[in-house]
Amino acid sequence: MTKFNEEASPRASGDALAKLGMPRVIAGMWRVREWGMSASELVDFIHGCIDRGVTAFDHADIYGRGAVESLFGEALELDPSLRGKIQIISKAGIRFPSSSTGGVKYYDSSSGYLREACEESLKRLKTDHLDLFLIHRPDSLSSTDDIARAAQTLMEQGKIRAFGVSNFSTRHFELLHAKTSLATNQIEFSPFEPGALDSAMFESLAQANVSPMIWSPLGGGRLFSETDEVARRVRDVMTELQHKHGASNWLAIAYAWIFRLPCVPYVISGSRRIESIQTALDGLKIDLSRQDWYAILEAARGQPVP
Repeated sequence: MTKFNEEASPRASGDALAKLGMPRVIAGMWRVREWGMSASELVDFIHGCIDRGVTAFDHADIYGRGAVESLFGEALELDPSLRGKIQIISKAGIRFPSSSTGGVKYYDSSSGYLREACEESLKRLKTDHLDLFLIHRPDSLSSTDDIARAAQTLMEQGKIRAFGVSNFSTRHFELLHAKTSLATNQIEFSPFEPGALDSAMFESLAQANVSPMIWSPLGGGRLFSETDEVARRVRDVMTELQHKHGASNWLAIAYAWIFRLPCVPYVISGSRRIESIQTALDGLKIDLSRQDWYAILEAARGQPVP
């Protein structure tokens, strides 16, 4: 299979994710345990992604309570040559109560915990560094100075190559970015979750020369719903655009809609099917017009652009 070669924009060539060698489509690992893959099957999946130029894999310490990272680590043990060909992303900062003491789920972005969580991820993944380490969700009790110290320490120790955040608001991102360089903000975005358009998130990231990393680009599967009127409306428009642009299928249009944003977004695909990974890549080749793009937004909102 020939590796997909995207035509990088001028800004994409300078952003932190591009400097890490990350492709615009990233393979999401959060459902790996649901997929029922063995370590050897995961090795084959990783090779299939690499063959198509998808070399980055997104993790979090809470996916499967660490089991997803452990399985990925087993795959890397089976084929040690893989590590030098890929980029590994992981997140930390969400803590669950212990079975013995109880309590509630909470967020922890303290310096000590972030360093500890990174160490544990490295052990499970059987690697000596993460290419990108993210805070999973903003912690109301965190100190930006404390977080910055943790990031600096981990980078100086060579345990991470870059640091970023996930699910941060525009203001939270700006405050932390002023203290330590952030490589990305991993956020939810789709026609059903367009909040980043109204919060100035994309503009703030572009001003900082930082690209967003988009999770749930297909609305968490909502696009496939047969009973959701909004989903049907959006699908109908995407199908029309599929024929207009000669796309492989209407899902490629869903990805093209996100890639059309000027902030040079990176997209996480959460599918085990290599064909679905390829569909996301196909979206990079489709140049939607402004009218095309706004037609999808109008279908999602159910009303014309004001």
